[in-house]
Amino acid sequence: MQLEEQLRKQLETKDILLMTHIVLGYPSLDVNREVIRQMVDNGVDCIEMQIPFSEPMADGPVILKANQDALAEGMKVNDCFTFAQEITQEHDIPFLFMTYYNIIFKYGEEAFFKRAAEIGMKGFIVPDLPPEMGKTFLALADKYNLAPILIFTPTSTDERMQELATHGRGFIYCVARRGVTGKKSEFGDDFEDYLGRCRKATRLPLAVGFGIQSKEDIDVLKGKADMAVIGSRTIKLVESDGADAVGPFIAGLR
Repeated sequence: MQLEEQLRKQLETKDILLMTHIVLGYPSLDVNREVIRQMVDNGVDCIEMQIPFSEPMADGPVILKANQDALAEGMKVNDCFTFAQEITQEHDIPFLFMTYYNIIFKYGEEAFFKRAAEIGMKGFIVPDLPPEMGKTFLALADKYNLAPILIFTPTSTDERMQELATHGRGFIYCVARRGVTGKKSEFGDDFEDYLGRCRKATRLPLAVGFGIQSKEDIDVLKGKADMAVIGSRTIKLVESDGADAVGPFIAGLR
């Protein structure tokens, strides 16, 4: 089943979906495993697993530090694949890889896509690869039935959104505000107008991320977006309270 189809099926019984984010290897794969279990058991609908990279340009200080610490502990791309294969076999929700293009380029584009498809991944988020520079990437995504998730931002023009939407599959990731991940987003009239432009530009489901931190944030998105993305908030929670705190936090977001 393709990613968009899976998400739309889940939307038949939910007013908004939840996607979460983990950095593979931070603080360890054992903790990742437990955090994912708690997320799935408490109703998360999709998880992006970040392959750590030394220069994660879209990420704020929390996820940046997690990337650096995972790399310092020796996390490798092959470790990420091995772990992802275990996780996709254990949990029946869609999993995506999030990373930066240099990781895929260094590994070999076709080899990366082929292996991701073989282990049951559903798509990719690669924030530093515009479609004009990723023609081979997009062709391989189509070949291996993996969804390339493209990104709208508040600075995207209507024309740019429409162009990006022609290349996207699965859903569109709508960045809630200018800047990097982690800082809380505000939802005023400008945000409403922005989401309206996003909706007009594509028929794909809309996911909203960057600064989504609470049930109140998610409640604002209901009726406007199809999926809310929680990233830095759960990483900080694991750091402060441990993996066991993730389940109750996720349960409280509904």
